[in-house]
Amino acid sequence: MDAILAIFRALADPTRIRIMLLLLKMELAVGELAQILEQSQPRISRHIRILDEAGLAERRKEGSWVFLRPGQAAELDILRRLFRSDNVISSQQAIDDEAKLALVRKARAEMAEQYFEAHAEEWDAIRSLHLPEDAVEQAMLALLKDVNLGHFLDIGTGTGRMVELFGPNSEKITALDKSPEMLRLARAKILGNEGDKTDQAALARKTELKLGDFNHLPIDDSQIDSVILHQVLHYAPYPEAVLAEVSRVLRNNGMVMIVDFASHDREELRTAHAHARLGFSDDSMKRWFAASQIDMVQSRTLDGGELTVKIWVGRKSSLPRIHTDSGKASFADLSNKSKRAAL
Repeated sequence: MDAILAIFRALADPTRIRIMLLLLKMELAVGELAQILEQSQPRISRHIRILDEAGLAERRKEGSWVFLRPGQAAELDILRRLFRSDNVISSQQAIDDEAKLALVRKARAEMAEQYFEAHAEEWDAIRSLHLPEDAVEQAMLALLKDVNLGHFLDIGTGTGRMVELFGPNSEKITALDKSPEMLRLARAKILGNEGDKTDQAALARKTELKLGDFNHLPIDDSQIDSVILHQVLHYAPYPEAVLAEVSRVLRNNGMVMIVDFASHDREELRTAHAHARLGFSDDSMKRWFAASQIDMVQSRTLDGGELTVKIWVGRKSSLPRIHTDSGKASFADLSNKSKRAAL
């Protein structure tokens, strides 16, 4: 009874109803809500505290920003239907707020575009050294074709590309990056339209963006079914420590995929692009996997440039390895019954 009373009290204010209507469309920063509602941030924060206490909204700090999204209250599913009724969404206030929300979306997209333009030359210089990224992505997709990734952790999510690729085959997604700026780019790309009934909206609803470092993952033990580190591990001074953290958060039989460079001698990547490691050898990766209680299931080599791209796939499991005729394991060969168990 107390929970229901708290919800009704929380909604007994026009501003808080407006906030809920906006949060059901997309995750928003406190400053963005203040901009849309044309109220001060302290006043908005007081409203948010009441919604948070009722379980209708939840706050998440990301650097110096605080973001809001719908909370965990069970009653929120009922309220969603009410908030989407014609009487609510056709009101002049809701229409005006939606127009201002569109401006927030536009500002995010412009920010992302400016960032990409500023860094395009740097990224193009690295891409020119190896196989086209599209070919790398196709190889990754082939390895995980039709596999349910369960709770998927994307470490070093950057712009959120891995979430776009593998999110449809996941039940829940945690996209982690240590850069608030990169998380804002990912948010603009992934969480831009939660209110629409589209595949993108479905992806946004099951994705949580989280600020954190791969040396100390802000995730409890044994919570994750699958992990991808795409062109991330070479930034780690101690890759073995990162893999130990990955193993800690993985459930038994959980899968990890690492995509990175084979060992190379392009020293400029260390000096100009902050690469702590100049690629990795198979022997090193096998040793680090074994130390983290991860079985090496497969490795693939993708030639096609000055730098060779490698894909290593491991499984935190004592189950027998699965082999193809070529002697390599393939997650795509798992039967429907064993796919879930294997991951």
